Amino acid sequence: MKKVSLAWQIFIGLVLGIIIGAVFYGNPHLEQVLQPIGNIFLRLIKMIVVPIVISCLVVGVAGAGDMKSLGKLGGKTLIYFEVITTIAIVVGLLTANIFHPGTGVDRSQLIKSDISSYITTEKTTASHSKIDTFVNIVPTNVVQAFANGDMLAIIFFSVMFGLGVSAIGEKGAPILAFFRGTADAMFYVTNQIMKIAPLGVFALIGVTVSKFGLASLIPLGKLVLVVYGAMIFFIIVVMGIVAKIAGYNIFKLLSYLKDELILGYSTASSETVLPRIMEKMERIGCPKAITSFVIPTGYSFNLDGSTLYQAIAALFIAQMYGIHLSIGHQITLVLILMITSKGIAGVPGVSIVVLLSTLGSVGIPVEGLAFILGVDRILDMARTCVNVVGNSLAAIVISKWEGHKLKDHAEQQAA
Repeated sequence: MKKVSLAWQIFIGLVLGIIIGAVFYGNPHLEQVLQPIGNIFLRLIKMIVVPIVISCLVVGVAGAGDMKSLGKLGGKTLIYFEVITTIAIVVGLLTANIFHPGTGVDRSQLIKSDISSYITTEKTTASHSKIDTFVNIVPTNVVQAFANGDMLAIIFFSVMFGLGVSAIGEKGAPILAFFRGTADAMFYVTNQIMKIAPLGVFALIGVTVSKFGLASLIPLGKLVLVVYGAMIFFIIVVMGIVAKIAGYNIFKLLSYLKDELILGYSTASSETVLPRIMEKMERIGCPKAITSFVIPTGYSFNLDGSTLYQAIAALFIAQMYGIHLSIGHQITLVLILMITSKGIAGVPGVSIVVLLSTLGSVGIPVEGLAFILGVDRILDMARTCVNVVGNSLAAIVISKWEGHKLKDHAEQQAA
């Protein structure tokens, strides 16, 4: 009997979770049973992310060589991220202007959620200027940065450490061997954890559906459809064009990443697939120095799905309140989102936090977010997929830009 692939196992877990959640809608006992299972799975993933990023970066940077070549790589990466996220914002605004998802929505028919916890987080985030964001990339205590999962600080330290290992030559060989062994061991652990991914997905989606119910989608159905349509358009058309320019086929990439896309969609967390994405991009020929730098950095600077959603959500709320935003206001919105969407990926509910810090600046009532919070999980699942594809494609583009040859489709399938 042919073994069921991981993608199918996760999909079956997703469907069963939806069914169980719908059957036991509003039953608090289901959450008490399933939530710990989902939390354990997420904690297992979080447990391995930091060791994998550190070990891969140290090995990759030490192999890359000097500061000049690394600076060149970093410059190209940040330019690419800025261009793609700006396109995502523009696509989001154009989509909302064409389809008007918020026009005619009756606020009295919507469930208003509590956003006080996000407001507290937004105030904490807003207390740091964007200059502070870049200053805080340099950690004062690396152990604390590791413990907090502060990805930008972890990346900075790992890059500096890798350069140090490279600079001391043969003396650094034992250190390099240790980190290579650590990376290999952690990827083995990742593959073992993935065996329980279907159970984790079943638990997480079951809790979500039992809490919010499928009926919560009906009043905001147009918003959900518009967001999903925009996400599909962005992946197939925009990313498809970028992939073609880089000499790659977007559909082959989607097929190659099917396991990770289903897992990311089900858990609404890009972090759950970060180790696997890094491993898979290396298999198709992206150098370790590039995958270990580009992909983790992308989780702070290349959130294409999140920025696209934020643009649509901002105009949705404006349309729901009958507020007309001029071209000037929308250009202002683009510029603000380009800044506010960077560097705070570690904040829970990051898209809501970014919107809170953005809406008021263009005269949109922030309380409008309370009306869409109930379907945010459903929307988060879609934007997670876009983020996953975007960061995977970024590794391919930068690898090609640096002159590396990737494996063809036959070799990729064998990998």
